[in-house]
Amino acid sequence: MGCHAQRGLRLRVQVEVRVTTRGTDWQSWQESWDRQQEWYMPDREERFRVMLDMVEAVVGPEPRVLDLACGTGSITDRLLRRFPGATSTGVDLDPALLAIARGTFDGDGRVTFVTADLKDADWTERLPHTSYDAVLTATALHWLHSGPLATLYGQIGGLVRDGGVFMNADHMIDTDTPRINTAERAQRHAAMDRARAAGAVDWADWWALAAKDPVLAAPTAERFEIYGEHADGDMPSVHWHARTLREAGFGEARAVWASPSDSLVLAVK
Repeated sequence: MGCHAQRGLRLRVQVEVRVTTRGTDWQSWQESWDRQQEWYMPDREERFRVMLDMVEAVVGPEPRVLDLACGTGSITDRLLRRFPGATSTGVDLDPALLAIARGTFDGDGRVTFVTADLKDADWTERLPHTSYDAVLTATALHWLHSGPLATLYGQIGGLVRDGGVFMNADHMIDTDTPRINTAERAQRHAAMDRARAAGAVDWADWWALAAKDPVLAAPTAERFEIYGEHADGDMPSVHWHARTLREAGFGEARAVWASPSDSLVLAVK
Protein backbone atom coordinates (compact mmCIF):
# COMPACT_ATOMS: atom_id res chain seq x y z
CA MET A 1 0.00 0.00 0.00
CA GLY A 2 1.09 3.64 -0.56
CA CYS A 3 0.41 7.13 0.51
CA HIS A 4 -2.63 8.07 -1.56
CA ALA A 5 -4.49 10.75 0.35
CA GLN A 6 -2.73 13.36 -1.81
CA ARG A 7 -3.98 11.82 -5.06
CA GLY A 8 -5.13 15.13 -6.58
CA LEU A 9 -1.62 16.56 -6.93
CA ARG A 10 -0.07 16.27 -10.38
CA LEU A 11 3.34 15.51 -11.83
CA ARG A 12 5.35 17.71 -14.17
CA VAL A 13 7.44 14.95 -15.74
CA GLN A 14 6.86 11.25 -16.15
CA VAL A 15 8.71 8.25 -14.82
CA GLU A 16 10.54 6.19 -17.39
CA VAL A 17 10.17 2.46 -16.72
CA ARG A 18 12.28 0.31 -18.97
CA VAL A 19 11.14 -2.89 -20.67
CA THR A 20 14.01 -5.22 -21.42
CA THR A 21 14.24 -7.95 -24.04
CA ARG A 22 13.60 -10.46 -21.26
CA GLY A 23 10.44 -8.73 -20.07
CA THR A 24 9.44 -6.04 -17.64
CA ASP A 25 12.25 -4.33 -15.77
CA TRP A 26 10.77 -4.80 -12.30
CA GLN A 27 13.64 -2.95 -10.67
CA SER A 28 12.71 0.17 -12.61
CA TRP A 29 9.15 -0.05 -11.32
CA GLN A 30 10.44 -0.64 -7.82
CA GLU A 31 12.66 2.44 -8.01
CA SER A 32 9.90 4.59 -9.49
CA TRP A 33 7.60 3.58 -6.61
CA ASP A 34 10.28 4.60 -4.12
CA ARG A 35 10.71 8.00 -5.78
CA GLN A 36 6.96 8.61 -5.81
CA GLN A 37 6.65 7.72 -2.14
CA GLU A 38 9.63 9.91 -1.24
CA TRP A 39 7.82 12.93 -2.66
CA TYR A 40 5.31 12.55 0.16
CA MET A 41 7.89 11.38 2.72
CA PRO A 42 11.42 12.72 2.19
CA ASP A 43 12.49 11.00 5.42
CA ARG A 44 11.22 7.59 4.28
CA GLU A 45 14.66 5.96 4.34
CA GLU A 46 15.32 7.25 7.84
CA ARG A 47 12.23 5.49 9.22
CA PHE A 48 13.29 2.28 7.50
CA ARG A 49 16.76 2.57 9.01
CA VAL A 50 15.41 3.03 12.53
CA MET A 51 12.96 0.17 12.01
CA LEU A 52 15.76 -2.22 11.05
CA ASP A 53 17.99 -0.90 13.85
CA MET A 54 15.30 -1.93 16.33
CA VAL A 55 14.77 -5.31 14.65
CA GLU A 56 18.46 -6.03 15.13
CA ALA A 57 18.45 -4.67 18.68
CA VAL A 58 15.51 -6.78 19.86
CA VAL A 59 15.43 -9.98 17.79
CA GLY A 60 18.84 -10.10 16.08
CA PRO A 61 20.18 -10.07 12.50
CA GLU A 62 18.45 -13.20 11.12
CA PRO A 63 14.75 -12.60 11.80
CA ARG A 64 11.71 -14.26 10.34
CA VAL A 65 9.69 -11.21 9.23
CA LEU A 66 6.11 -10.62 8.17
CA ASP A 67 6.03 -7.61 5.82
CA LEU A 68 2.45 -6.49 6.44
CA ALA A 69 0.62 -4.67 3.62
CA CYS A 70 3.91 -5.06 1.80
CA GLY A 71 3.11 -3.27 -1.46
CA THR A 72 6.11 -3.59 -3.79
CA GLY A 73 8.21 -5.09 -0.98
CA SER A 74 10.01 -1.92 0.11
CA ILE A 75 10.61 -3.19 3.65
CA THR A 76 11.64 -6.65 2.42
CA ASP A 77 14.15 -5.10 0.02
CA ARG A 78 15.86 -3.12 2.76
CA LEU A 79 15.62 -6.00 5.24
CA LEU A 80 17.45 -8.47 2.99
CA ARG A 81 20.10 -5.99 1.89
CA ARG A 82 20.95 -5.32 5.52
CA PHE A 83 20.34 -8.84 6.90
CA PRO A 84 21.09 -11.46 4.23
CA GLY A 85 20.16 -14.24 6.65
CA ALA A 86 16.63 -12.93 7.20
CA THR A 87 13.47 -14.34 5.63
CA SER A 88 10.32 -12.46 4.73
CA THR A 89 6.66 -13.16 4.09
CA GLY A 90 4.98 -10.28 2.28
CA VAL A 91 1.20 -10.04 2.48
CA ASP A 92 -1.01 -7.63 0.52
CA LEU A 93 -4.19 -7.52 -1.54
CA ASP A 94 -3.08 -5.10 -4.26
CA PRO A 95 -2.50 -7.18 -7.43
CA ALA A 96 -0.41 -4.53 -9.20
CA LEU A 97 1.98 -3.85 -6.34
CA LEU A 98 2.25 -7.58 -5.66
CA ALA A 99 3.14 -8.13 -9.32
CA ILE A 100 6.06 -5.73 -8.91
CA ALA A 101 7.07 -7.38 -5.65
CA ARG A 102 6.95 -10.89 -7.09
CA GLY A 103 8.84 -9.80 -10.18
CA THR A 104 11.52 -8.07 -8.12
CA PHE A 105 12.16 -11.02 -5.81
CA ASP A 106 11.58 -13.82 -8.30
CA GLY A 107 13.92 -16.71 -7.52
CA ASP A 108 14.86 -15.49 -4.02
CA GLY A 109 14.06 -18.40 -1.72
CA ARG A 110 14.10 -16.12 1.32
CA VAL A 111 10.89 -14.38 0.21
CA THR A 112 7.28 -15.53 0.00
CA PHE A 113 4.30 -13.41 -1.04
CA VAL A 114 0.71 -14.03 0.01
CA THR A 115 -2.43 -12.42 -1.39
CA ALA A 116 -4.83 -11.70 1.46
CA ASP A 117 -7.26 -9.04 2.68
CA LEU A 118 -6.28 -7.87 6.17
CA LYS A 119 -9.94 -7.18 6.89
CA ASP A 120 -10.79 -10.88 6.45
CA ALA A 121 -11.09 -12.71 9.75
CA ASP A 122 -9.03 -15.67 8.47
CA TRP A 123 -6.22 -13.87 6.62
CA THR A 124 -3.58 -15.26 9.00
CA GLU A 125 -4.44 -18.81 7.88
CA ARG A 126 -2.90 -18.05 4.49
CA LEU A 127 0.53 -17.39 5.99
CA PRO A 128 3.28 -20.02 5.75
CA HIS A 129 4.21 -19.61 9.44
CA THR A 130 2.19 -19.33 12.62
CA SER A 131 4.67 -17.02 14.36
CA TYR A 132 7.20 -14.35 13.44
CA ASP A 133 10.14 -12.64 15.11
CA ALA A 134 9.00 -9.31 13.67
CA VAL A 135 5.91 -7.96 11.95
CA LEU A 136 6.72 -4.73 10.09
CA THR A 137 4.58 -2.26 8.18
CA ALA A 138 4.95 1.28 6.84
CA THR A 139 2.56 3.88 5.46
CA ALA A 140 -0.22 1.37 4.90
CA LEU A 141 -2.54 0.89 7.86
CA HIS A 142 -3.88 4.46 7.84
CA TRP A 143 -6.44 3.25 5.29
CA LEU A 144 -8.14 1.27 8.08
CA HIS A 145 -10.61 2.80 10.51
CA SER A 146 -9.80 2.48 14.20
CA GLY A 147 -12.16 -0.43 14.87
CA PRO A 148 -10.75 -2.76 12.17
CA LEU A 149 -7.23 -1.61 13.04
CA ALA A 150 -7.72 -2.59 16.69
CA THR A 151 -8.97 -6.00 15.49
CA LEU A 152 -5.91 -6.34 13.26
CA TYR A 153 -3.62 -5.47 16.16
CA GLY A 154 -5.21 -8.30 18.12
CA GLN A 155 -4.43 -10.72 15.29
CA ILE A 156 -0.87 -9.43 15.06
CA GLY A 157 -0.50 -9.99 18.80
CA GLY A 158 -1.14 -13.66 18.11
CA LEU A 159 1.47 -13.82 15.32
CA VAL A 160 4.44 -12.22 17.10
CA ARG A 161 6.41 -14.66 19.23
CA ASP A 162 7.20 -13.89 22.86
CA GLY A 163 10.10 -11.44 22.80
CA GLY A 164 9.31 -10.48 19.21
CA VAL A 165 8.37 -7.07 17.85
CA PHE A 166 5.72 -5.28 15.84
CA MET A 167 6.49 -1.94 14.21
CA ASN A 168 4.20 0.46 12.37
CA ALA A 169 5.56 3.59 10.66
CA ASP A 170 2.64 5.72 9.53
CA HIS A 171 0.75 9.00 9.65
CA MET A 172 -0.27 9.51 13.28
CA ILE A 173 -2.07 12.75 14.07
CA ASP A 174 -2.22 14.37 17.50
CA THR A 175 -5.50 16.29 17.47
CA ASP A 176 -4.49 18.17 20.64
CA THR A 177 -2.02 20.29 18.63
CA PRO A 178 -4.00 21.92 15.79
CA ARG A 179 -1.70 24.94 15.34
CA ILE A 180 1.39 22.76 15.16
CA ASN A 181 -0.40 20.44 12.73
CA THR A 182 -1.42 23.32 10.47
CA ALA A 183 2.06 24.82 10.39
CA GLU A 184 3.67 21.47 9.69
CA ARG A 185 1.26 20.67 6.88
CA ALA A 186 1.82 24.05 5.21
CA GLN A 187 5.60 23.68 5.36
CA ARG A 188 5.47 20.10 4.06
CA HIS A 189 3.20 20.98 1.15
CA ALA A 190 5.38 23.94 0.19
CA ALA A 191 8.35 21.57 -0.04
CA MET A 192 6.25 19.13 -2.09
CA ASP A 193 5.29 21.92 -4.49
CA ARG A 194 8.96 22.77 -5.01
CA ALA A 195 9.78 19.11 -5.64
CA ARG A 196 6.87 18.80 -8.05
CA ALA A 197 8.16 21.78 -10.02
CA ALA A 198 11.48 19.96 -10.27
CA GLY A 199 9.81 16.85 -11.70
CA ALA A 200 8.49 14.79 -8.76
CA VAL A 201 5.79 12.22 -9.52
CA ASP A 202 2.59 11.89 -7.49
CA TRP A 203 0.38 8.92 -6.59
CA ALA A 204 -2.36 9.44 -9.19
CA ASP A 205 -0.04 9.83 -12.16
CA TRP A 206 2.17 6.92 -11.09
CA TRP A 207 -0.93 4.76 -11.31
CA ALA A 208 -1.81 6.31 -14.67
CA LEU A 209 1.56 5.16 -15.96
CA ALA A 210 1.03 1.67 -14.53
CA ALA A 211 -2.35 1.49 -16.27
CA LYS A 212 -0.61 2.05 -19.64
CA ASP A 213 2.00 -0.64 -19.09
CA PRO A 214 1.23 -3.84 -21.04
CA VAL A 215 2.11 -6.05 -18.08
CA LEU A 216 0.64 -3.96 -15.24
CA ALA A 217 -2.50 -2.71 -17.00
CA ALA A 218 -4.73 -5.65 -16.02
CA PRO A 219 -3.63 -5.88 -12.37
CA THR A 220 -3.90 -2.09 -12.09
CA ALA A 221 -7.50 -2.21 -13.31
CA GLU A 222 -8.20 -4.99 -10.81
CA ARG A 223 -6.58 -2.94 -8.08
CA PHE A 224 -8.97 -0.04 -8.65
CA GLU A 225 -11.92 -2.41 -8.67
CA ILE A 226 -10.85 -3.56 -5.19
CA TYR A 227 -9.96 -0.21 -3.62
CA GLY A 228 -11.57 2.48 -5.73
CA GLU A 229 -9.68 5.75 -5.98
CA HIS A 230 -8.59 5.70 -2.35
CA ALA A 231 -9.58 4.47 1.12
CA ASP A 232 -10.69 6.82 3.87
CA GLY A 233 -9.24 5.42 7.07
CA ASP A 234 -8.20 6.96 10.37
CA MET A 235 -4.89 8.36 11.56
CA PRO A 236 -5.08 8.06 15.36
CA SER A 237 -2.35 9.36 17.63
CA VAL A 238 0.77 7.58 18.81
CA HIS A 239 -0.87 7.22 22.22
CA TRP A 240 -3.83 5.39 20.69
CA HIS A 241 -1.52 2.98 18.85
CA ALA A 242 0.59 2.27 21.95
CA ARG A 243 -2.47 1.73 24.17
CA THR A 244 -4.22 -0.49 21.64
CA LEU A 245 -1.11 -2.62 21.13
CA ARG A 246 -0.76 -3.16 24.86
CA GLU A 247 -4.42 -4.18 24.96
CA ALA A 248 -3.61 -6.63 22.14
CA GLY A 249 -1.09 -8.44 24.34
CA PHE A 250 2.15 -6.55 23.86
CA GLY A 251 4.08 -5.84 27.05
CA GLU A 252 5.58 -2.52 25.93
CA ALA A 253 4.80 -0.06 23.16
CA ARG A 254 5.98 3.46 22.32
CA ALA A 255 7.29 5.63 19.54
CA VAL A 256 10.97 5.11 18.68
CA TRP A 257 11.11 7.63 15.82
CA ALA A 258 9.02 10.61 14.78
CA SER A 259 8.85 13.35 12.18
CA PRO A 260 6.47 16.30 12.51
CA SER A 261 3.73 14.27 10.76
CA ASP A 262 4.62 10.58 11.14
CA SER A 263 5.77 8.19 13.83
CA LEU A 264 7.26 4.72 14.16
CA VAL A 265 5.64 2.79 16.99
CA LEU A 266 7.47 -0.25 18.37
CA ALA A 267 5.69 -2.92 20.44
CA VAL A 268 7.49 -5.81 22.16
CA LYS A 269 5.60 -9.00 22.97
